[in-house]
Amino acid sequence: MLKSTPEGEPGVSNFALTELAIPVLSDKQVLCKTLYLSLDPYMRSQISGRHISGSIKPGDVLHGETVSEVVESLDENYKVGDKVRCMGGWQEYSVHSAKELTKVSEKIAPSSYALSVLGMPGLTAYAGLVWQAKPKAGDVVVIPAATGAVGSTAGQLAKSLGCKVIGIAGSDEKCAYAKEQLGYDECINRRTEDLASRLDELCPKGVDIYFDLVGGEILNTVSARLAVGARVILCGLMAEYNQKERIGGPPPGFWIRSRATVYGLVVYDYEHRRQEFIDACLPLVNNGSLKTREDIAKGIAAAPEAFCRLMQGANMGKALVQVS
Repeated sequence: MLKSTPEGEPGVSNFALTELAIPVLSDKQVLCKTLYLSLDPYMRSQISGRHISGSIKPGDVLHGETVSEVVESLDENYKVGDKVRCMGGWQEYSVHSAKELTKVSEKIAPSSYALSVLGMPGLTAYAGLVWQAKPKAGDVVVIPAATGAVGSTAGQLAKSLGCKVIGIAGSDEKCAYAKEQLGYDECINRRTEDLASRLDELCPKGVDIYFDLVGGEILNTVSARLAVGARVILCGLMAEYNQKERIGGPPPGFWIRSRATVYGLVVYDYEHRRQEFIDACLPLVNNGSLKTREDIAKGIAAAPEAFCRLMQGANMGKALVQVS
């Protein structure tokens, strides 16, 4: 649970492990045992009380999507052994009504993929890139957090559609992974390279699609270099989650002069199209053309440290906790 609200970057001391009795079921409820817990940057925004999905206060169990196994059921639609997706949170067991559960297809293997490349991060990447930005062959696409759960999928999809794809990441290791494993044309190390001059070099005619996952100064820098007719996908605020105050956004003139179309992306709006996304991407995952990397911590007690690593940008790939 959350022990205290962090000031700035969260630390392990802001969290506490508590033991409680496993609930007794009633009224067609289903008891689920958590297999995998998803860790996501938006959780920091919940802790700050600034996320549309709700807030987390000291004493609360942290929210989080899980892949879980049914261990007891009073609902005829779910039997013991079924694997489900649910908002199980940072805990080993959770109780749900049937409407809060979605069965995980046996075709998704390992089942952790239902939280990564074939889960919410993958759906976010697909919705933003394919359904909103509508890339064309030859488009120049820039993606920060290039090796993260969303960015890595968006980058590979853009490359498969014939785009020139430029990543932005926070280490040489991540940049090498982006180019050598994910197929990015180039990747800029934001910590050691001058982002503005590198973008000018790599995108001399401007940026056609910017899939923003971080906000902050990177959004300003890229917005100053948009091509006419650019599409900007506003999806995440990683640069701001640990800040007390919001960072100012780009001057509107950047978007006006480029005649840009700016989309706000909230993945929940595309939940009704999740199966369409899975049907499109599952064959790509199975044949190895859509790669994924999962950064998995072991045991519920490891969740705070893994979350802090995520908020420091120290993870490689989708951050998960293998709970049981």
